[in-house]
Amino acid sequence: MTIPSIPSPPLYQSIPPTTASLSYATLITLDLSLFPTPTGKQLLAAQLKKAISTIGFFYVTNFGLDSRKVDAQFSIAQALFAQPDEEKAPYRVNADRQGYFGWKPAGSRAAQFGLKDNLELFDDAKYSAAHADFSRPAALQERRQESEEFGRHMHFFVVYRLLYLCGMIMELPDPEALWKKHDYEKRSQCHLRYMLYHPRTEEELEVMKEKGLQENVYGHTDFGSLTLLMRQPVAGLQVRVTNESGEQSWKWVKPMENSLTVNVADTLSFLTGGYLKSTVHRVVLPPEDQRHLPRYGVIYFAGPDDETLLKPVHSPLLEKGDEEVQKRDLPPDTTTAGEWVSARFKSIDRNYQTNKDNAVEVGMRSVQAYA
Repeated sequence: MTIPSIPSPPLYQSIPPTTASLSYATLITLDLSLFPTPTGKQLLAAQLKKAISTIGFFYVTNFGLDSRKVDAQFSIAQALFAQPDEEKAPYRVNADRQGYFGWKPAGSRAAQFGLKDNLELFDDAKYSAAHADFSRPAALQERRQESEEFGRHMHFFVVYRLLYLCGMIMELPDPEALWKKHDYEKRSQCHLRYMLYHPRTEEELEVMKEKGLQENVYGHTDFGSLTLLMRQPVAGLQVRVTNESGEQSWKWVKPMENSLTVNVADTLSFLTGGYLKSTVHRVVLPPEDQRHLPRYGVIYFAGPDDETLLKPVHSPLLEKGDEEVQKRDLPPDTTTAGEWVSARFKSIDRNYQTNKDNAVEVGMRSVQAYA
């Protein structure tokens, strides 16, 4: 008797794009295959300077991985979230046990109007000695080598090149100075995130329509230095842009084939004196033709070593005083990257209840949010 094989889930990246007419942001594309030559580095640094001194989001292509490697990460996410909750429960986020990494179930955070969040995620710590005590469910353990190789590639290939280019933009004597604050072997908030936005129920959609609410996640900035988002075929990501008249609006971020979508986050903005723009973005309901689909995601979050002090690097660019920097509250320069992330995490529950990024308390200072 032949036992029928269990069909594999369809490749997530094969989902067709929405047919809705959406207003997309215009983002610059960086081709990392140009990085090895001096001329290529100069071109990429000029492109990156424009991208992250304006919108703060950009695309990256030719990032050194076959598309099948990306597909494999989405299949890991599908396998992980298909497991019963009781199998994931022992790995639930517990700051006292394994920091802010681990599993967060959907619906664990109360939102406005009696709603709950629809985001399920697993934050997978680096495969380094500093996080050797971190434990994972079977769906991740079984494919540990794939996840580790993928995360290391994002870190040592992509993050390295982007931070090197940031060092060039800031005119640092050592272009690797920012990169050197991201030691893979040290404890930090660098990690892979597998996530799933569960489709909203008809009842939830009715409430959201009645209340004029479209966000699944409020407008916010990310905590670390760089966020690397694998192509996301189900639309939902929006970035806040400012036009020449100073008016702000939300624009959709279009999925681009074989690319990463990258944005600058808080700690890199702080380390560069506000010159590199930490961008406000949000996740909203997908368009009607994709609203029924589960929205999987794979992200690599990069962040400096936890003990890094969040004070600006000595940059000739900043010392000239003629470059525009982002106007926002800064944490005390005695604040470490680890302390900043901790403060931001502690504010998340209140953020969902108010549908906005709230100020956080760091030391004796209240640091206002962007959104």
